[in-house]
Amino acid sequence: MNYKLLFPTYRNRYLFVRRNLKRLSQDHRFEKALNLGTGEGDYDPMISQYCEELISCDINEQDIAYARQLNTGLKNVTYRVEDALNLSFPDNHFDLITSVDVIEHVGQPERMIEEVQRVLKPNGIALITFPSLDFPLTYDPINRVLSWFSKKRIPQGAYAFGHEYLVSKTEFRQWSEQYRLSIMIEQNLSGYIIGLLEMYWTGIVQRIFKANATNLQRQPDKGMALRPSTREPFLTRLTDLIVAIDHALFRSAAHSVGKGFIIKK
Repeated sequence: MNYKLLFPTYRNRYLFVRRNLKRLSQDHRFEKALNLGTGEGDYDPMISQYCEELISCDINEQDIAYARQLNTGLKNVTYRVEDALNLSFPDNHFDLITSVDVIEHVGQPERMIEEVQRVLKPNGIALITFPSLDFPLTYDPINRVLSWFSKKRIPQGAYAFGHEYLVSKTEFRQWSEQYRLSIMIEQNLSGYIIGLLEMYWTGIVQRIFKANATNLQRQPDKGMALRPSTREPFLTRLTDLIVAIDHALFRSAAHSVGKGFIIKK
């Protein structure tokens, strides 16, 4: 099963992408789409429903090999190894780009936005999520307090999952404006309740069990590594309830664990 769907932060991102793809493709499916940073390929079955052709790419060859095997039955999906900072696709190529929590790993986030703008067709749409620099105190109190008087961070909480840096909503808006991308939707993803429920332990669990826990280009194989399937766990319904309550209370809060943006060229 796809155990990741039981984590409210992950489920929140998944629902953000699914809900908006369903809305945006009501009249017609996207012709050419790119899933930039597909990881283990667990989003691809959902995204492929809304497009005629989907290219899913990642810099990690091991993840691409697993994603290709996982989704072997998806006839409209092609897998490629790509660098988000130097994509091999021509200009004005895709109608849709999805990129879920990738920009915080690439080293030069502004450069990634430049590449997104380059390969998007005019009027093309990009759905991008990222962990927010403005995370709630309940999610990572240690790094929040450290940020008040130091640049040092502990590699847990908001800075787990291989996050050497986080992205601020202000920076993202500036990059979008710089590369002539208009913001259609900006949404908080996971507030104080979800932050409290996932404080620290999720980063520790991922480091132990996730095959590519730090999202590096290559990572040694783990004997105890867990890989997701495409089956949705029954308890996802409980996760959805938590997500709904958190969204109702904190959708307009100044702080959130993550942010979701829809931008248009």
